[in-house]
Amino acid sequence: MKEVDARGLSCPEPLMLTAEALKSTNGPVKVLVSEPHQKTNVEKFAKDHGRKAISKEKGSEFEIVIE
Repeated sequence: MKEVDARGLSCPEPLMLTAEALKSTNGPVKVLVSEPHQKTNVEKFAKDHGRKAISKEKGSEFEIVIE
């Protein structure tokens, strides 16, 4: 599983890194973000591109797995 660590980055960097990861792999991608709005943006991006996103809150951060 490819992992994108976008914690502490400003928008739109998490989305750009997520898009790049999804293009370079056919499998699931795990995205780590530190802000709730980044989680929402990544989930929406996945949905808009026909992918399923499963999110978990890990302390003050978020883990989104895009399948």
